[in-house]
Amino acid sequence: MPESYDRSLEDLGNVVALEHVNVRIPDQRLATVFYVSGLGLTRDPYLMTGIDNMWINIGRSQFHLPTGAPQVLRGVVGLVLPERAALLKRLARVRGDLEGTRFAFREHNSFVEVTSPWGNRLRCHEPEPRFGRITLGLPYVEFAVPPGTIEGMGRFYRTMLETPAELAEDEHGRHLRVGVGARQFLLYRETDAPLPAYDGHHVQIYVADFSGAHRRLLERGLVFEESDQHQYRFKDILDPESGRLLYTIEHEVRSMRHPLYARPLVNRNPAQTNRDYAPGHDSWRWAMTSDGHA
Repeated sequence: MPESYDRSLEDLGNVVALEHVNVRIPDQRLATVFYVSGLGLTRDPYLMTGIDNMWINIGRSQFHLPTGAPQVLRGVVGLVLPERAALLKRLARVRGDLEGTRFAFREHNSFVEVTSPWGNRLRCHEPEPRFGRITLGLPYVEFAVPPGTIEGMGRFYRTMLETPAELAEDEHGRHLRVGVGARQFLLYRETDAPLPAYDGHHVQIYVADFSGAHRRLLERGLVFEESDQHQYRFKDILDPESGRLLYTIEHEVRSMRHPLYARPLVNRNPAQTNRDYAPGHDSWRWAMTSDGHA
């Protein structure tokens, strides 16, 4: 008798990857101290190498950090980083260089909570089964949203982008889980707390049915930028049934024919130093092999 499989567990939906989170930062030096020296991530060596923007590689994903007035995401970015003890040592070492900023970090049972010099919150997890074989990556971005919005937001993502969007509840309350790639999610969590005004930060996704999503968004008047042949943008999330505005977060939408789609990213091994150097271990594999090794 052939073994039975639940083939639906392999379905992705129309959104195939969450590629980057973009927030402006006012100081590229402090950004280097925090993202490279502290978190142990890698500045892209090929693109945006000047002082007006910085691309930071996280496995297959990135932070984009253009220079400007600081932007603070209304939520938290989830990262998978290897070796929690090493992360804590790096963060402790950069504390002096980041003195006087909003930088902070605190240990929890299952993650390390880190705040950037400008107030962006990160939740740093070690590799674990729910993230698959990822040892370095950006599995989720969680946004705080007003009460009574996530049902309509689920309808929006299922209808407009044709991607899975499931309501769930955990110890922190109700939330919406939107699939945006293999083991990547946007999480929308309801809160009674007042939310700051939206300041223009954005996320970037790749979609398979690029024209279909564009047509549906355009019919609702939601496309606000026709960037080029491979890209457009929307930012307002409406309830498709009532038309009510529920939340605003800019989505940079790219096709799978975009020249940057699936571009291989350089990821360094942050344990390498000039004083304790191991030949052949300069790069870091962002995913485990089939035998469970990085």
